[in-house]
Amino acid sequence: MRVMGIDPGLTRCGVGVVDGRPGAPGTMVAVEVVRTDPEAPLADRLLALDNGLRDLLETHRPETVAVERVFAQHNVASVIGTAQASGIALLAAARLGLPTATYTPSEAKAAICGNGTADKRQVTAMVTRILRLKEAPKPADAADALAIAVCHLWRGGVKARIAEAAARAGGPQHRRSAR
Repeated sequence: MRVMGIDPGLTRCGVGVVDGRPGAPGTMVAVEVVRTDPEAPLADRLLALDNGLRDLLETHRPETVAVERVFAQHNVASVIGTAQASGIALLAAARLGLPTATYTPSEAKAAICGNGTADKRQVTAMVTRILRLKEAPKPADAADALAIAVCHLWRGGVKARIAEAAARAGGPQHRRSAR
């Protein structure tokens, strides 16, 4: 499965693409940061982010997109920009008919580090180790995007398999044996 992980941000939006399957380390395909000019009008920044994400989606052709879910912070302006970037990321994926999932930072940290309160340094170190990278991805937005992608590979892939198995169990064979 190819997953594009997105760490949304209006100034810096981390994007990581990983190939893999549940329970396996995975392989990094790409890691990038889409940047927008903080001095530009908001509409122009959102358009630039949409164009950048659309180009990356078309280039890497993921099967699914995982986006870091916005969480409450004390800095309201930062939350608003992150929420806007998150909406653009989800829209870009939906426009191509790709399934999406969202994960909180704590969910991604728990999946990657085994600790939902891990710091950025720990997340970066674990992403580097899990994906067997020669050097740590930079900036932190890039490492966070890879962490979201790996989180989805490990958690989302398992959830999808469970849902498929449940659907099969509830199918025609299941009804016949229940009679």
